[in-house]
Amino acid sequence: DGSDSLEGFVVCHSIAGGTGSGMGSYMLEALNDRYSKKLVQTYSVFPNDGESNSDVVVQPYNSILTLKRLTLEADCVVVLDNNALNRIATERLRLTKPDFGVINNLVSTVMAASTATLRYPSYMNNDLVGLIASLIPTPRCHFLMTGYTPLAYDLVERSVRKTTVLDVMRRLLQSKNMMVSTRRSEQAGRNPCYISILNVIQGEVDPTQVHKSLQRIRERKLANFIPWGPASIQVALSRRSPYLPPGGPRVSGLMMANHTSISSLFERILRQFDLLIKKKNGQWEPSKAPFMQNYQQQRDVFTNVADLKDEFDDSRETVQSLVEEYVACESPNYIEWGMQQRGLQGMGGGAG
Repeated sequence: DGSDSLEGFVVCHSIAGGTGSGMGSYMLEALNDRYSKKLVQTYSVFPNDGESNSDVVVQPYNSILTLKRLTLEADCVVVLDNNALNRIATERLRLTKPDFGVINNLVSTVMAASTATLRYPSYMNNDLVGLIASLIPTPRCHFLMTGYTPLAYDLVERSVRKTTVLDVMRRLLQSKNMMVSTRRSEQAGRNPCYISILNVIQGEVDPTQVHKSLQRIRERKLANFIPWGPASIQVALSRRSPYLPPGGPRVSGLMMANHTSISSLFERILRQFDLLIKKKNGQWEPSKAPFMQNYQQQRDVFTNVADLKDEFDDSRETVQSLVEEYVACESPNYIEWGMQQRGLQGMGGGAG
């Protein structure tokens, strides 16, 4: 309240555990309620998929409840997927058992690079709103995936690897550098595509190299974009941090991308939730769902079982509609689809 020019808030949390999901959701609702006109960005760590990899047995419950708040209360969500972070650590960095230090280093690298243009301002992308606005053309599709190259832990390859602007920008488009794991098998019959891309290039960069690299990427059609919007990769140039030790890569890059394939991550959470609540023929009972008593005990939030069921059903419906919107983004008729959805919501509101 005492700041001269408050731009917004940045929240870091995970969505699977009790504190990250519960406290994180409460903070999102409180911030949106008190500072409704300020931007809220989150760095959200998504859990490992599968019960064998999970430390939290109620992970699907927490995830579905938090995803509702991330969809409705946040303006931008940078998704950091534990599956992808572990994959990068084992495959790219060749670490057999990556610890929390390695994973946290990957997360902090992304956070530092994504805020570099704010901390070392230039004539473009020097405010949070301007940085994010170009990535999010529609309000609900605000979940971003990231990629970074070259990785700081990759000490062996770093000395011999090329670090030209073209090499960096080309590697950023490779799925193996993405910090969100999406599976082609989960996207059968679809045409996953980019909605928008912003590359933050750090280091000694000549702007003419950037233009040539963008032209080469366009000629080779390395990025597949939505059919109803502009097919362009935006680039923000940033100085290298003076606090980094000398001897690192001459050029490094971060990609922040809005891509429709991120919906497969949400579909995975929906499937895990349906399995845990033992949903049959579209119906389920809280009394028969395992570990649901933990939530029933929160009398200040859920006064009765019906309230609890309504909250979970509403959360699931919100996430399902988010998946449907990302799938609709791949169609040339997305704008018409959006108008139809708005018309249906208006009819529903009038009926209510």
